[in-house]
Amino acid sequence: MIDSISVKNLALIKQADLELCEGLNILSGETGAGKSILIGSVNLCLGAKADKSMIRDGAEYALIELVFHVDNEKTLAAIKEMELPVEEDGTVIISRRIGANRSSIKVCGESVTVKQVRDLAQLLIDVHGQHEHQSLLHPVRHRQLLDEYCMDDIKQDLEAAAAEYEEYRQLCHRLEALDMDENARRREIDLAEYEINELEDADLKPGEEDELEDEFRRMKGARDSFEDLSNVRGLLDEESGGVLDALSRAVHEMNSAAAMNEALADDAQAMSTAEDTLRGVLRDIRDILDDGAFDPQRFDEVEERLDTIRRLSTRYGGSEAAALEYLDKRREELKELNDLDESRRKLAALKAESAGRLDKLCAKLTKKRSKAAAALKKEICAVLEDLNFLKVEFEVSIKPHGEYTPCGSDDVEFLISLNPGESLRPLKDVASGGELSRIMLALKSVFAAKDDIETLIFDEIDSGISGKTAWKVSEKMGALSLGRQLICITHLPQIAAMADKHFLIEKKEAGGKTETMIRSLSKKDEETEVARMLGGEEISEAVMANARELKERAEAVKHKK
Repeated sequence: MIDSISVKNLALIKQADLELCEGLNILSGETGAGKSILIGSVNLCLGAKADKSMIRDGAEYALIELVFHVDNEKTLAAIKEMELPVEEDGTVIISRRIGANRSSIKVCGESVTVKQVRDLAQLLIDVHGQHEHQSLLHPVRHRQLLDEYCMDDIKQDLEAAAAEYEEYRQLCHRLEALDMDENARRREIDLAEYEINELEDADLKPGEEDELEDEFRRMKGARDSFEDLSNVRGLLDEESGGVLDALSRAVHEMNSAAAMNEALADDAQAMSTAEDTLRGVLRDIRDILDDGAFDPQRFDEVEERLDTIRRLSTRYGGSEAAALEYLDKRREELKELNDLDESRRKLAALKAESAGRLDKLCAKLTKKRSKAAAALKKEICAVLEDLNFLKVEFEVSIKPHGEYTPCGSDDVEFLISLNPGESLRPLKDVASGGELSRIMLALKSVFAAKDDIETLIFDEIDSGISGKTAWKVSEKMGALSLGRQLICITHLPQIAAMADKHFLIEKKEAGGKTETMIRSLSKKDEETEVARMLGGEEISEAVMANARELKERAEAVKHKK
């Protein structure tokens, strides 16, 4: 669960530090105070798209940090399997820095990709945003939810179905490709023969490019060295009027001068030594150049071969291995093209065999989904009744899709009847916004018992509800928070009263700039905030008494659980 959230220089937040608790953490405040900014900051830290417009005016960067504490051994093992760091005590720190030009994400100080942190987030937290209940209107989401409910049972079958579906799809494509007239067949044969001949003539070998690149680099270094040495030889060689020619004459003249002036003897000796040294250098250079360690012909051969390999790799898949795979594929396709009728017959037989296997896998998935649907229906109905849906009927409809998909051949749709005498109908035709919120809460309540995620975030789950229903939702939130952590933005006093820890979000002016501030409330301040939510700006003693009663009632409910 999340131990703390720290936000710096994000939108209207200059600095906010929240120490969270196990149980129900409530965030409340006036509309527009910045409650959603805080939830948005969590999403940013978990890999949501960021841009520099989010940085607070006048700041160079924004920084968000989430500190998780993970006790669950299964979750810790999954994180380590992802090769992400975890502190010895189970602490996982995710931080994101958003700058004007770039954004970076780190886990326990190590830089990670956005994909890595998104995958990590799926193990640690479930964020239910204001828009998520709308996803319940789409039947494709219903199939996903049902599969999540029974994933332990169907995971292997889903994986097998996806693999078989891919094989079936490839066979269909190959059959479609062979649906051609004689002219088209002839053109395809010519193209296949051309590509096969080109690849066979090249005689590509796995790993050859890497070996040739190493040799090319060594030879290029030797060539550059030979060019430099040739230039030095030209500058030194007295036969070409180089430095040694002039130095030899200078030494002769200096020796003549030293014979007449003993004071020049040391200088003459130094010049003679320099001449001997340079002649030695020249001899070494000549030996190296005459040895011919650099082979220009071999250099050209390697360069040409590399060009051929790179050209064909680019054309046929991006690497030598891919090009060789393409060669095998084209050989097989050429065989098919040369005997089209027989190839069609074989592929049709293979397609039928694959379809048979898919049928069996789809039937297994349908059977397991149907069994899970009955159990899910029972659990959802029980929770919906707790959430003040009277005489509710809920059904999970499973019908044949008519075509294969990577997930089988089932169409899944949630049907509901909210009032006695009404027939079961699709959610999109029945439920209002508030009803959808409660249905989503019911699903979360059921799924929470089946997964290892300890932290759930609800951004205004109370949308569209009030009165007795609001209290029912509050009771369910209290029950759901037992043994896990809930973070909830709410405008309802009934839900706020259930808080184990309550944070107030306010928007104030500081130093001529608007700033969102967040503070943890004391027990007394919690009552005052619940009273504000009950009675508005003017808080009477009667409203305060009502707030205290609501808090006491919430405490009684929590102690019963």
